[in-house]
Amino acid sequence: MTVTNTAAFAQSTSPVPSADKPLGHGPDAVRRPFRWPALLTDNGRGIAYGGDYNPDQWPEDVWDDDVRLMVKAGVNTVALAIFSWDRIQPTEDTWDFDWLDRIIDKLGRAGIAVDLASATAAAPLWLYEKHPEVLPIERNGDVVNAGSRQSWRPTSPVFREYALDLCRRLAEHYKDNPYVTAWHMNNEYGWNNRHDYSDDSLREFRRWCERRYGTIDALNEAWGTAFWSQHVNSFDEVLLPRHMGGDSMVNPGQMLDYERFGSDCLKEFYKAERDAIEAICPGKPFTTNFMVSTDQCTMDYADWSDDVDFVSNDHYFTAGRDHLDELACSDSLVSGFAQRRPWYLMEHSTSAVQWKPLNSRKRHGQLVRDALAHVALGSDAICFFQWRQSRSGAECFHSAMLPHAGEDSAVYREVCELGGMLRTLSDAGVQGSEVRCSRTAILFDADCEWMTRCETLPSMKLNHWHDVRDWYYAFLDAGVRADVVPLRADWSEYDTIVMPTMINLSEFACDRVRGYVRGGGRVVIGYATGLMDETFHTALGGYPGMLRDVAGVRAEEFNILGPVDGDPDAVGLSNGAIARLWANVVTSVADSATVLATYEGADAEEWELDGVPALVRNAYGDGEAYYVGCDLDREALGDFVRGYLAGAGAAGAVAGDDSEDGVDVSDAAGTGASTGVVSGGVVAGDASILHTVREAADTRFDFYLPRGKEDVTLESVPGDVIIAHRCEPNANGGYTLHRNAVLITRTTK
Repeated sequence: MTVTNTAAFAQSTSPVPSADKPLGHGPDAVRRPFRWPALLTDNGRGIAYGGDYNPDQWPEDVWDDDVRLMVKAGVNTVALAIFSWDRIQPTEDTWDFDWLDRIIDKLGRAGIAVDLASATAAAPLWLYEKHPEVLPIERNGDVVNAGSRQSWRPTSPVFREYALDLCRRLAEHYKDNPYVTAWHMNNEYGWNNRHDYSDDSLREFRRWCERRYGTIDALNEAWGTAFWSQHVNSFDEVLLPRHMGGDSMVNPGQMLDYERFGSDCLKEFYKAERDAIEAICPGKPFTTNFMVSTDQCTMDYADWSDDVDFVSNDHYFTAGRDHLDELACSDSLVSGFAQRRPWYLMEHSTSAVQWKPLNSRKRHGQLVRDALAHVALGSDAICFFQWRQSRSGAECFHSAMLPHAGEDSAVYREVCELGGMLRTLSDAGVQGSEVRCSRTAILFDADCEWMTRCETLPSMKLNHWHDVRDWYYAFLDAGVRADVVPLRADWSEYDTIVMPTMINLSEFACDRVRGYVRGGGRVVIGYATGLMDETFHTALGGYPGMLRDVAGVRAEEFNILGPVDGDPDAVGLSNGAIARLWANVVTSVADSATVLATYEGADAEEWELDGVPALVRNAYGDGEAYYVGCDLDREALGDFVRGYLAGAGAAGAVAGDDSEDGVDVSDAAGTGASTGVVSGGVVAGDASILHTVREAADTRFDFYLPRGKEDVTLESVPGDVIIAHRCEPNANGGYTLHRNAVLITRTTK
């Protein structure tokens, strides 16, 4: 295929005029002040430790033993009454706070603070019986019946009335209780009611669309309703993207707006609960638990984070070789939502859960390792679901701090061990310190994640969040830790930003990228990035249309790969990499661009791609852009990071690494890994260690965690060792770190 060189790479945008800067989607979005819940310590400080506590599931003669064992384990906080609405309000006309008063008093007198829930996550059955109209409706019209969690419509005025009444009564009753130090709104908003297709939802969606677009003409233009005779004459004709039969495809602009609406209407419900309590009890911080892991990111949490006083997250481990890496990737994004301020791990597990197809237990040391890894990535609260393992119900086989086996168990002993370590870290001053940022940011955006699920794209195998994860892993494999931050974050502290599968971008976002690169920044533009604007209108003139000027390339088509009989299902590159999903057909490159790799080989020739640019570097202003025109696997992404983003230096530090304070590293198991240097958050040139730094005004804390199964030796470490979990000192003053080890040091500046 012939590839031309041309300077004609002016930006070509959608014919739809871009809106002004969307509210809340820039780095200067209005945000509630950061407020952290106090503990019942002398100064209110310390790393919070505990979990969900459900005393209403047990007879009261168990409560004193619970408190005794909590104190023994070092528990200093619990989340209470999350699913207790039916116990607090047994019937519509009766209220019972006595039991809750008794357990809060027991906990408080033992020095255990209470994060009190609004209790609205699961309504009592009497409410559903009296008001079945609050039940959500699925896309095909089926009713979501009562009996699980969140069987209610966030847009139901009836349900809201009952829920806010409960919130106000709780606030009135506990506003002066010194043991209640924080409010926990609902629980995992959207777990069971993220999508509701009821008439209540339809009414509110129409109002949402009118607020967003102002005029029906603007909505028709944004949704492209000229296609398939979908023009609407008024907002009263706007429909929900309900089931349309067979394999019918939904209008993608409408579907994306429905996703945004779902996040917004649940956030408005959260704010209504928060405001109802805050009007009565204004002095205590508010949060709700996000659900961020690399298999889910349910809401637009960058937007939600503006409306919590401190960011909280529930994270459950992914079994297998990427256990630690996945945890770090998810935590990095949570830290990004928190703007690197400390955040709260509201839930994770001591061992196995019960809701996956295969529920792996944690190996020896992983309970402590995982908890301290969360601290390493910025969490100042380590909490589990739940304190005492349930004896009945849907989650009775979900592990807990106090398992079915009781006090004489390996899990409880490790829970006690962890409690002691967290006290040590609290005494050392870790609480309140912030994670040092990397020099590289991988960008994440909820809109892009939702849009890659669309069924009208060239490939339905795209996944923005998973591509973020793969890039994160690749940086670790290359010996450097990147940060994961929301698209709207401030990038000024970063030398490099990576944009993986950011398929839909506003012109405002693209202008930010242009300004960043012109000013000397480096951007990596993924193969499916910038193809359309925020209304699902494709950018004309060739791909990647929204950022074609920055990338310095013009592609005319996508070559989608896969198991098609008779056709090659992969294409090789001249650098040895292989594309198996997507290859852009680049037909011209700018005079300012350099081709780094092309497609080559018999399969490339069969697809008429032989010699077509696959990887391109382009000079733009005072900065540069790297265009990755095809999907690359993890190994090839690691090679790309090492090969093209590498900075100068004998240690092979990768751009994005902060290479001060070196620490020698070797592979103690003798597996042949090269010696590297721990510097600025990673092992530069040796990927065996995950290294992060937390900093306070006069102190830094270094966290070292082996990523693999083999022993790793640190020949020397700066500062004083304060935690050495599964570590052995060696004769040279260094440490050998075994599998699931954690080494933490403290240095006074």
